[in-house]
Amino acid sequence: MIRIQAHRGPDDEGRWAGQVGESHVALGNVRLAIRDLTPAGHQPMLSESGRQVLIYNGELYNCEELRAELEGFGVRFRSRCDTEVVLEAIRHWGPGAFARFNGMWALAWLDQDAGTLLLARDPLGIKPLYWCSVDGSILFASEIKGILAGSERRFPIDPTVVGRYLLQSLLDAQVETFFSGIEAFPPGHYVCFDLTEPRTVLPGPCRYWTVPNRSSLSANGKPSQVHLRETFFDAVRRQLHSDVPVGVLLSGGVDSSSIAAAMKLILGNGADLHLLSMVSEDPRYSETAFIERMAGQLGSPTHIVPLRCDPRDAFQLLDTVIWFNDEPVGSFSNVAQYLLMQEAQALGVTVILSGQGADELLCGYLKYVGFHVQALLREGRVPAALQTLSEFALRGTVLPQVRLHDAKRYLPGMLRPAEIDIRGPRLRENGALLPLSLGRSGVVDRQSADLCRLSLPALLHYEDRMSMASSRETRVPFLDNGMVQGLLALDPQWKLRDGWSKWLFRRAMEPHLPAEIAWRKDKQGFVNPEGEWLKWQLRGCVETMLKGDMLTAAAGLVDQQALQRRYAAYCRQAPDRGMISCRDIFNPIALELWARRFEPYLQFDA
Repeated sequence: MIRIQAHRGPDDEGRWAGQVGESHVALGNVRLAIRDLTPAGHQPMLSESGRQVLIYNGELYNCEELRAELEGFGVRFRSRCDTEVVLEAIRHWGPGAFARFNGMWALAWLDQDAGTLLLARDPLGIKPLYWCSVDGSILFASEIKGILAGSERRFPIDPTVVGRYLLQSLLDAQVETFFSGIEAFPPGHYVCFDLTEPRTVLPGPCRYWTVPNRSSLSANGKPSQVHLRETFFDAVRRQLHSDVPVGVLLSGGVDSSSIAAAMKLILGNGADLHLLSMVSEDPRYSETAFIERMAGQLGSPTHIVPLRCDPRDAFQLLDTVIWFNDEPVGSFSNVAQYLLMQEAQALGVTVILSGQGADELLCGYLKYVGFHVQALLREGRVPAALQTLSEFALRGTVLPQVRLHDAKRYLPGMLRPAEIDIRGPRLRENGALLPLSLGRSGVVDRQSADLCRLSLPALLHYEDRMSMASSRETRVPFLDNGMVQGLLALDPQWKLRDGWSKWLFRRAMEPHLPAEIAWRKDKQGFVNPEGEWLKWQLRGCVETMLKGDMLTAAAGLVDQQALQRRYAAYCRQAPDRGMISCRDIFNPIALELWARRFEPYLQFDA
């Protein structure tokens, strides 16, 4: 289990094993050293008495405040590592410590005196944790492949998870994984095992954190731009604490540019900001002009990684990317992330700040405009709905980017176009799809769903695995406690306003950004011409796969002939027209590649 996850921690390795009550316990860790690079940060970390043991993956951003508080209770620290603060905080406060933490973590804490083992995961699941009950043992690990190695058995494929991926492009939308029996430990929860009694069934986790809801909506007056800016700068300041180089992923958008601007302000003019950017050589998708404009204002060079990858090479790299991801991926952009993290490793930049979470908190996705208009109409506020539509239409910030083949999954069932059904017999028997439209909830509730299930978990999953594949740590300032509490429950009128998404945040950061970035209209990310690749450059690869022996077809997950018809129809579509999206083709291909890569661990006949 340690060996198969060695990429997550190349700096140190440790293990602890012993008998506790009626249970045999074994804890293992590989370390990526970030704070206190000395052997004092070795894990598993033991308390001074040696009776409490901790393995921990993550970062505690309010480490110094908690250290000072614990020292006030007489705790004596032997290191500068946040791991020891976590160990002593749990020893002092028990599970109540988790509500005090501001950070990201997955951990196991053993108390030999009490005969208990505690598992816990951070509120939004930034750091991964999986668990499984196998043959009388309970296994847990940061990556699914750790459990696969430890269990020495094959797992059936979960048809519900596969169906949601193929039909709705959903990943990490539930605790169940593609491997039936292996589950993601739920974010914002902990569980306590009583080791004095034999146990082979997973107990129910206890919730310690709840997402802010509509009852906490800001109702009085206009929110403060100054307060938001200070909260954001504080979040970035906390996440810069490190004993190794820290960089930022700079895309030229408002989110990453804001992080870079905050870093510059905090670190001062002489600081090397370690800006890293991935750009496409295709001018239609290149963000070079925005990246260079922001880098020029910061006065720091950017390490630009050109996406020169031949489509056939990118297709070959999918096998590696899927291995590190443990599950199928959502697009070729994950290949770009993987290559960018390799560049960060070559440059010696160990910690990288990212803008994940901003779109979910600030209504940055195009769909939120439609949801907001729908909510206003439902409330009977027709003039406000019409005004919102006209503002966005006149501003040109949304409508030019809308593609019906991508937006169709958010439409009510009666409005969705007829499609070629590629489900195999096992999936036709399983209709447990998730509602993706606004439904009866409001925009804030829909943001919460994206934050906790429908959007962010998959993005955090990709980012953690692609960064850890190269032994890099990604941090996400927008998901700092203060940012989540202050932004999620904010009334949508302050996020979608005057024809702009993220309106309040744009206004707050306007003094520190070039105008063309603060008020940038288009939204891209790691975009590449993958739709064209699948139609043209990769056509031979795709047709060879679809006409050959497919594991997913033999397992009853995919109707291979229907998939061939869908692909042929996709190739006949004009660019950016038609109802078949790139995902409709990419997802079954990635599923097949996943099945082939993990075949030794899969049971296909159940």
